[in-house]
Amino acid sequence: MTTDQDLTMDGQPATALFAANGTDVTPNKDKGVIKVVKRQGLDGERPMIGDRVTIHYTGKLLSGKKFDCSRDRKEAFTFNVGKGQVLKAWDIGVLSMQRGEVCLLLCKPEYAYGSAGNPDKIPPCSSVVFEMELLKFEGEILTDDSGITRRIKVKGEGYTNPNDGSSVEVHLEGKCGGRLFDCRDVSFIVGEAEDKGVPLGVDRAMDKMQKGECCVLYLKPKYGFGSEGKPEFKIGPDKDIVYEVTLKGFQRAKESWEMDLPEKLDLAAGVKHKGNQYVEAGRYNQAIIQYQRVVSWLEMECGTGMEQHKRIKSYMLTSHLNLALCFLRTKEFSQVVDNCNKVIELDENNEKALYRRGEARLLRNEFTMAMEDFQQVLQVNPSNRAAHAQISICQSKMKAHYEQDKKIYANMFQKFAERDAKQVGKTKRRRDETARSGMNGEVSIKRQRRSKDCPSQK
Repeated sequence: MTTDQDLTMDGQPATALFAANGTDVTPNKDKGVIKVVKRQGLDGERPMIGDRVTIHYTGKLLSGKKFDCSRDRKEAFTFNVGKGQVLKAWDIGVLSMQRGEVCLLLCKPEYAYGSAGNPDKIPPCSSVVFEMELLKFEGEILTDDSGITRRIKVKGEGYTNPNDGSSVEVHLEGKCGGRLFDCRDVSFIVGEAEDKGVPLGVDRAMDKMQKGECCVLYLKPKYGFGSEGKPEFKIGPDKDIVYEVTLKGFQRAKESWEMDLPEKLDLAAGVKHKGNQYVEAGRYNQAIIQYQRVVSWLEMECGTGMEQHKRIKSYMLTSHLNLALCFLRTKEFSQVVDNCNKVIELDENNEKALYRRGEARLLRNEFTMAMEDFQQVLQVNPSNRAAHAQISICQSKMKAHYEQDKKIYANMFQKFAERDAKQVGKTKRRRDETARSGMNGEVSIKRQRRSKDCPSQK
């Protein structure tokens, strides 16, 4: 039978070591997780809730038996801390660590494997010890292009988040290069934060936040103040900025399933108008949000009569066409093609959709497909001068592309020919040398024979 004293550390029983040198790191101080630092960290910064952390760990029972070790697998372990993805003891322990720190965690069952344990590895109701090394950590990336990174200082409450159209109340503190340029309480509609001078990145982070949450958002220029900057805040173009955001409260907007079709159609008019205003102002990312709301409401609707059907089709055509225009301006060409395809499914001869798809394909160097689109435009409207001009551009680019390929392949074949010529020359020289060597050998043998046949006179 094993006891807590079976596992020794630094020459003394584990429980004695933790009792003498350990610190209770549990929030409610119930000694559920006791920590002993073996090696201090490199700096004073610690992970925040939601950070992506990378660790090495070794888990042991109090009997001293090792049941898990990342080093044995030669692979560090990565997870988002404070999100319930791992043992409760890990979330608590890692949040208390510094980068490079190595520590020991004595974990009670309720913070580890509970009353059930882990079959074949951990008996029921077992306390366990983990040695942890925090290798690195970084903020939680909220967008595919890594333009928004979040670090949570204070976790929010509840399980709901604001959605597009929600009314939110926030406290903001914005910094650029360490300089505080914005500090205020502000209310805005999610999706329309631009109207209150709030950057896109703050707006787009709202649907990840909970009431009471305080987080730090690191925003790339696309999600900050872009290439224009913000003169009133004395921020130049293409600057990274940081916002500390506290969500004080919010009122969610209705979801699509909570509205009937007449309500959706009535709201769509206002949202589309808002999107048009953003387009006129050159705020294409903000316009995209509005048009996508309309699409999400109506894409599964058919209507109960001809009038509703026409209104739905009109909103869908307009929204997808405007989305294609916005994505063209933001240079997201695959999105342009996708939205134009949606329009063409509804109206196969839609001149604007064919033209914008051609533009996107031309910019993606898909010259043949682009020319086919512009030719279709001319079939719909033979007097479209822009399409004629684009066909000429396609032909020119195709010719230039062909000449470039021809030049590349010519140079390539020339290099191959030169290499082959050198190889042939080397082979010929080797043969000549072999032949000469052979001839010299024969001459030498003949001389030896003559020497034997004609002995020297004495």
